[in-house]
Amino acid sequence: MSRTRTERLVNLVICLLSTRRFLTAAQIALTVPGYEHDPSDPRDHEAFQRKFERDKAELRELGVPLETGTASIFDQEPGYRIAQREYALPDILLEPDEAAAVGIAARLWQHAGLAAAASSGLAKLRAAGVEVDPQATLGVEPVVTVDPSFGPLTSAARERRAVTFKYRVPEVDEPSTRRLEPWGVVCWRGRWYVVGHDRDRAATRCFRLSRIVGEVKATGRPGVFEPPAGADLISHVARSSGPIARTGRATVTVRPGRATGLRRLAAEVTPGPDGDRLTISYGDVEWLASRIAGYGPDVRADGPPELRDAVIQHLKEMITRHETPAVTA
Repeated sequence: MSRTRTERLVNLVICLLSTRRFLTAAQIALTVPGYEHDPSDPRDHEAFQRKFERDKAELRELGVPLETGTASIFDQEPGYRIAQREYALPDILLEPDEAAAVGIAARLWQHAGLAAAASSGLAKLRAAGVEVDPQATLGVEPVVTVDPSFGPLTSAARERRAVTFKYRVPEVDEPSTRRLEPWGVVCWRGRWYVVGHDRDRAATRCFRLSRIVGEVKATGRPGVFEPPAGADLISHVARSSGPIARTGRATVTVRPGRATGLRRLAAEVTPGPDGDRLTISYGDVEWLASRIAGYGPDVRADGPPELRDAVIQHLKEMITRHETPAVTA
């Protein structure tokens, strides 16, 4: 299945989940990106109908409970919706490590353009007077962001296109221009890196996405290079990054029986009246803070101050991402 069709199907599902009323094909065509056409042009409209029929069949084959019906006896044209009671999954409890994996998937979704398209579609439904259920798609909304260069670099790696970008290293004030044949983008120790062939240095290099300054520009035609077979991108990033010096010592209080992942990191565990007090050695304060924040009220960062500040910042960002934006008329 092509990426364009996948995006269209996902947005169709979001559209049909977001309202309890039946939507006609015409309403769907005006709402879902990918169905744009001129209804007055017979050939264009026929092409839309064929595309829509294929997509409906695809959703049903995937097990999506697509219903057909009308909102009232006065409706002349049938409409479509997804039965939420049949589509919903039971509650799934995730450990922080598992939730992080889901977060990576959400990052990919968001930067493939799906989130913007979905939001646009829901706005069109509201503008047309269709009541939208704000809770209908909370289980599938991407809420995690990554570096702006993530999308352009993953697209360039997929299309085998070279890129150029400005890159800043800590010991140099001014960013330098890099020309890269990107093989892929990977996550290592909570950071995103692109790995590929550096044309100027004629060698394999990796670059942290957070140090890329400005826009990533694709150059030349697609398919101009081929990554080496069996290239292990994670291993290359690990070798380039080197070992992390764990010079920091954190004290963390956790509720009894909670935060198993943090307990595995602890060098010492001391029972106390408020819970178990853990002593954890760390090298990357942001990495540890994100882990602690993921456990919510089950964990409290006691020190040092840099860790407490980082945890507070992570929690503030989580609140901001989950706040429901105001709907304007």
